[in-house]
Amino acid sequence: MRAITKLAAGAALIAMTAGAAKAAEVEVLHWWTSGGEAAALNVLKENLAKEGVTWKDMPVAGGAGSAAMTALRARVTAGDPPTAVQLLGFDLRDWSEMGVAANLDDLAAKEGWDKVIPPALQEFSKYDGHWVAAPVNIHSTNWLWLNKAALYKAGGKVPTNIDELFALLDKFKANGIVPLAHGGVPWQDGTLWEAVVLSRGGPDFYKKAVLEADPEALSSDTMKKVFDDMSKLRTYFDPNFSGREWNLSTALVIEGKAGAQEMGDWSKGEWLRAKKEPGKDFVCIRFPGTQGSVLFNADQFMMFDVGGDAAAAQMKMASAVENPAFQIAFNKVKGSVPARTDIPDTDFDDCAKKGMKDLAEASSKGTLMGSLAHGYAQPAAIKEAMLDVITQHLNGQLTTDAALKRLPEAVAAAK
Repeated sequence: MRAITKLAAGAALIAMTAGAAKAAEVEVLHWWTSGGEAAALNVLKENLAKEGVTWKDMPVAGGAGSAAMTALRARVTAGDPPTAVQLLGFDLRDWSEMGVAANLDDLAAKEGWDKVIPPALQEFSKYDGHWVAAPVNIHSTNWLWLNKAALYKAGGKVPTNIDELFALLDKFKANGIVPLAHGGVPWQDGTLWEAVVLSRGGPDFYKKAVLEADPEALSSDTMKKVFDDMSKLRTYFDPNFSGREWNLSTALVIEGKAGAQEMGDWSKGEWLRAKKEPGKDFVCIRFPGTQGSVLFNADQFMMFDVGGDAAAAQMKMASAVENPAFQIAFNKVKGSVPARTDIPDTDFDDCAKKGMKDLAEASSKGTLMGSLAHGYAQPAAIKEAMLDVITQHLNGQLTTDAALKRLPEAVAAAK
């Protein structure tokens, strides 16, 4: 992403200003293409329509946004960017460094964003002290989703650590269903891996190994256990897992063809769309061994500095995103929790209530930590280098010993 030079970015900005969109239209690049995600996005579209703003959709399929970033680079390089883009974590910083972000300070000051957006998010929503993005939600990635009927048939005991999880997965296998639904693409492999890192090592080890990418932690005995656990978890996947989108894995659990899925809370949107109820049809727990910590991922909309009359439509969109009524309506459908801390949990289901409580606890304890797989732990180059090793190991292309050697080497090469 840094390969786009500031000179090219400057040229793009000139083209943006020259080709500014209509004041009543926002063209939005995003990767919310699953059923539950699309339903959540419609809430924002409808709210903007009431404000007289037309939504021009630019969806790019792919759960973690890698394909969307490729499309965005092409658009910016050509001098024809969208007016708003869904971005995560360090990608926000990368684009801000290029000088292409609109300044949202006036709107943020008027609406008091500083008081209600958690500091951990503001580190990414701001660049050089200026607001450049409007956070939509806070997702967390260290969840385990269980089919209630399958869990009951397997004895009904919710696992509290990873060894109890293995015991439950063995029971699912004995009952003739896929024990663990998983989609074999790098970001999903990384989402599972980071949960195992937190489970085996605890929050201090997670900070050292993932947030700091400390070479000793990455090649430690604890990390050896993590990779061994990943090898064991691989034995619980079905034969068709490779390349499968996350929502199709969720569907396997919803339909009772699989017992469990480790996935971020966006998967809850699929359960709700299927008219399933938490506690009755499915069970949501923190990934065994990680209760008390939250690995977060927040969707944010960065407004690109297109200038001209389009800025008015952008400000309406940013304001709509932070509107408390929208934050409630959107996150109830999406599966996430609000990006604002001043919203009560009254209207939310049991899983969301747990999510909001866990978030508050982790934030107060210093155990609210960025997700590697979703761009909030490391810049893109280091993230991709780590995911490459994680995926190769999970697919049997690297032994655990080789992965322990390769992981710190890959990080060093990517810096």
